[in-house]
Amino acid sequence: MDDITVHRHVLDELEYAPMIDAAQIGVTVENGIVTLTGHVRNYAEKGIAERVTLRVRGVRGVVERIEVRYPDNPSVGDEALAERCARVLEWDVRIPEDSVTLKVEKGCVTLDGCVPYYHQKAAVDKALRRLAGVTDIVNKIAAKPPAQATEVKSRILAALRRSARDPDTIRVRVDGDKVTLDGCVDVWRERELAERAAWSAPGVRAVEDRLTLAC
Repeated sequence: MDDITVHRHVLDELEYAPMIDAAQIGVTVENGIVTLTGHVRNYAEKGIAERVTLRVRGVRGVVERIEVRYPDNPSVGDEALAERCARVLEWDVRIPEDSVTLKVEKGCVTLDGCVPYYHQKAAVDKALRRLAGVTDIVNKIAAKPPAQATEVKSRILAALRRSARDPDTIRVRVDGDKVTLDGCVDVWRERELAERAAWSAPGVRAVEDRLTLAC
C-alpha cells in the first residue's frame, strides 16, 4: 500500500476514534512509517492515538512525537504527582505490594521494579495514564513468572547428575522468589552446583544455602 493511501487511512481512523481531537494531531508517512505530531489533552489520548494508528493496514511502525497539553493547564508539581502515583498503585489490588518504584521528572513517570506477570506490568501503566499532570510514562518494569519448586528442583538435580552425583539428600523449598536449599552433600563442589542451579531458575531472586557436608 502506498504512503498516500496509508496517510489518508490513518487520518480517517483518528477522526473516527473516540476521545481524540484529531484536528490537533499531525500525520506524516514515509515507507509505511507513520510520524504523529501535534498535541492532545492528556496522556491517555496519546496512547489511544498510537494504538489507533498501529491498527491501520499498511502501517509498518509509529514514531510518536505528540505533546500532552492539559486544557486547564493544571500546575501539578513532580513531588505531588509522585505522591499521587504512589497512592494509586498502593490502592490497586492487581499490583503486588512494594514491587514497583517510580520517579517523576517534568511530568514524565519512570517505572521500575519486577512483577510476576505481564498483565500486572500493563496494569501499572493503565492505572497512571489518566492522572492529571502525567505527560509520559516510561515502563521499565520486568515481568518474571514466579519460581516453581518443581522446576528449581529439576535444574538442581540435572546439574548435579552431570557431575556424576545422585542428589537425593537435597531438599528445595520455594517461597515466592526465594529458594532455600537444605540437606547435605558429599563435597562442597556439589553445594556450589546446587546453589548455581537455583539461581539459574526463572523467577528466583534470592537463594538461602543451608546445605551441610555428609549426612
